[in-house]
Amino acid sequence: MKIKVAVLGAKGRMGSESVKAISAADDLELVASLDLGDSLDLLKSSGAEVVLEFTHPDSVMKNLEFAISNGIHVVVGTTGIDSQRMDVIKSLLAKNPKVGAIIAPNFGLGAVLMMQFAAKAATYFESVEIIELHHPDKADAPSGTATRTAELISEARARAKKSAIADKTSSGLAGARGAKVGDVAIHSIRLRGLVAHQEVLLGDQGETLSIRHDSIGRSGFMPGVLLAIRSVKTRAGLTFGLENVMDI
Repeated sequence: MKIKVAVLGAKGRMGSESVKAISAADDLELVASLDLGDSLDLLKSSGAEVVLEFTHPDSVMKNLEFAISNGIHVVVGTTGIDSQRMDVIKSLLAKNPKVGAIIAPNFGLGAVLMMQFAAKAATYFESVEIIELHHPDKADAPSGTATRTAELISEARARAKKSAIADKTSSGLAGARGAKVGDVAIHSIRLRGLVAHQEVLLGDQGETLSIRHDSIGRSGFMPGVLLAIRSVKTRAGLTFGLENVMDI
């Protein structure tokens, strides 16, 4: 039986690509495509089992509250899900224990592997910084992927009892050294012509290592989106990060 899927943000860049991918999948049925101004009641009347959320940080929480409270599983690609919002989502799921929610900072399978490789490599190097590059229409900086990468790196370095990353900068313009997440500096580039790119730079005495992922088209995110949609019904509660669905 096909999984009934609704897309929120269906006219956006990721939403429209997702609509095409879901429509082309033999085991999925697109039952609703909603965008700004459409009633969320269509999620219920359409019989959607899974909602794919690709809207905006300003509206995502209202949408998730509606879906979860109505027993609809959610797959979330919208950025801006910080720790406070995560606590709200956990509370909603606790009240609806049969509902699953997969929140993915990045749906690119290569991007997920990049994050995992970077976290592992960072335990062997003294220094590590992140450069993330996106189109100028992106609402948040740093990106959710960069933030999650920095968190994974910081956690891995703490477990390995690595020293703090060396940086003797004593003066400079505000922001010149990027934004810190954990112990990792992130530098955000916004440039027309880009899609989504990230490079993790690692260094130690006599050598450097670069781990880079490039999304050159949004179709590259679709295998991960479809994987999450197919998995969420069997994963009650919160799943954060596509690596857990990929069983890395």
